[in-house]
Amino acid sequence: MVEKNQALHISVAPMLDWTDRHCRYFHRQLSQRARLYTEMVTTGALLHGDVARHLRLDEAEHPVALQLGGSEPADLAHCARLGEQWGYDEINLNCGCPSERVQRGAFGACLMAEPQLVADGVKAMVDAVGIPVTVKHRIGIDRGEDYGFVRDFVGTVSEAGCSTFIVHARNAWLKGLSPKENRDIPPLRYELVHRLKRDFPQLAIVINGGLKTTAQVGEQLELLDGAMLGREAYHNPWWLAEWDSAFFGMPTDSVRTRESVEEAMLRYMEREARTHGTHWHAIARHMMGLRHGLPGARRWRQVWSDHRMKALPPAEVAAIAHAPVSSAEPAHAA
Repeated sequence: MVEKNQALHISVAPMLDWTDRHCRYFHRQLSQRARLYTEMVTTGALLHGDVARHLRLDEAEHPVALQLGGSEPADLAHCARLGEQWGYDEINLNCGCPSERVQRGAFGACLMAEPQLVADGVKAMVDAVGIPVTVKHRIGIDRGEDYGFVRDFVGTVSEAGCSTFIVHARNAWLKGLSPKENRDIPPLRYELVHRLKRDFPQLAIVINGGLKTTAQVGEQLELLDGAMLGREAYHNPWWLAEWDSAFFGMPTDSVRTRESVEEAMLRYMEREARTHGTHWHAIARHMMGLRHGLPGARRWRQVWSDHRMKALPPAEVAAIAHAPVSSAEPAHAA
């Protein structure tokens, strides 16, 4: 049995093009306690781009963390301050992304080869803000399997003031694999993450990678301080509805249903359209897995993703998505 811990770190991973503010609002309807993360935002995007577009968030999202991509300490400090000013609860540094585009920017997983540079960046951010600074990283880069590599990385960076490390339990192969292949092909080695916790008991060590069930997460929580869940949480979001009771000891929410979550999102769509001119389709795309595994889920998903529905208000789309097929056909054809 997992000991219920109010400080437990259970989170939805930062996922590029997926965990935008609309996705995070949706996930918050499913779990009150899970920590949510932005997509990776580069320091360049904040220094030279539209800060509001990248950092706008809803109060309902808390606790929510801003993940930064960058390597220049002064830039990281400036962007961390922006994140704190916009209301984020944590700043996370990406040291795990293996894409070649990210490598060209000299950040992501390739930073693991420069632990002192990472430490300098962390120190600059810790000095700049009053909220926690965390690091997400891999267990190694390329085909190196020496545990000492990740141990020394964590040791060096922790001395700069980072006390929480989120560890994707695979190596990042910097050449020859796509980012998608880097999530599947390098083998998972959970034992290295467990070893980090034994060697650094004073640090919070959170595991990421390959976890798809509540039972699997529970096994990891016997040894570690938390788990970060990625694609399974996105594609099967109703899983999040278990987390508050399973991991945080909260009473099961008997009022929350898939239908009540969809209704909350309809209200959010209407508010976003009024306030920011956001089209409902930009929000609905994150909800496609809500009815995963239920009868009629495929048709419900098809209606919400049908480009011919875009001219309709979201409440009408919802009505069509839930209508019996025979009665929905005329409206669909229109």
